[in-house]
Amino acid sequence: MKIQTDENVNLEVLKNDTVAIIGYGSQGRAHARNLHDSGFNVIVGVRENGPSWKQAQADGLNVATPEEAARKGRLIAMLVPDMAQEKLFEEAVRPGLKEGDTLLFAHGFTVYYDRIKSPANTDVVLIAPKGPGGLVRREFERGRGVPCLRAVYQDFTGKAADKALTYAHGIGGTRAGVLDTTFAEETETDLFGEQAVLCGGVTELILQGYETLTEAGYQPEVAYFECMHELKLIVDLLHEGGLARMHKFVSETAKYGDLVSGPRIINDETRARMRDVLKDIRNGVFAKNWVLENQTGKIQYHKLLEKDLSHSIETVGQKLRARMPWLDDKSNATKKKGSG
Repeated sequence: MKIQTDENVNLEVLKNDTVAIIGYGSQGRAHARNLHDSGFNVIVGVRENGPSWKQAQADGLNVATPEEAARKGRLIAMLVPDMAQEKLFEEAVRPGLKEGDTLLFAHGFTVYYDRIKSPANTDVVLIAPKGPGGLVRREFERGRGVPCLRAVYQDFTGKAADKALTYAHGIGGTRAGVLDTTFAEETETDLFGEQAVLCGGVTELILQGYETLTEAGYQPEVAYFECMHELKLIVDLLHEGGLARMHKFVSETAKYGDLVSGPRIINDETRARMRDVLKDIRNGVFAKNWVLENQTGKIQYHKLLEKDLSHSIETVGQKLRARMPWLDDKSNATKKKGSG
């Protein structure tokens, strides 16, 4: 796969165009500030006089309502949460779209699942940084960047891919490299990674490990350390250098246990359940259920979330973390830096 970098960028495709950032959360704030610092003409579209409006003004950016920002922008980046996009698009963005405008997303959910359908005379693209907004901003300020994925869903002008890459350049993505994908691949793999591994898979593995130890009579505090606290040590090694780095720095006993016991936990049955999860993502069942859950007040969502947060591992963890001041120091440092 070819990696697009700074030398592949054609700045002319967005020259003198206004970029409208709709939403000013983690990604929205990072994108808007990076684009502004890169010399782009940026306008932020948010609720008038709300907290985000005031924050964007304090950051030195032009601010307008979403409707006005969409009218002024030639590239409109939809950076509000997935479930808020459809209504906002229909009420505020669609009326302001002009022929040849570009609609950009950082995640393909609403486009891929046909929640948003942009007019045929517009471009629809995706630039998805592979990191949270805070990291996108911090790396930009350091003269570096976060890798991005690029996809084109609709190419009316014949320049959609170039415009997406220029946007990625503006937020620092081409410094690290931009990989081409499709809306389908980005959406399906992102959802699968969250559900089967990064969030659903990991948290459920932690809870089941904790419960297995406590049910066998071990102290909850010891079970917490072994199943929750020490996970960061392993994740950091994997993040820094993959399996090779992890194997290099854990004990031989840990390595042997990994090799012989890992396949006993994550086995053929687990992989079958993973394929079921992927199937529901690909055929739209998950998206349909999530949209319906939002439309009916997220009753099941809140019930399941409360079940997670009321688990005894949370009570034990809070007490133990209170005795680890370095965790609080790191948390405060993160808050000071902001989420992007």
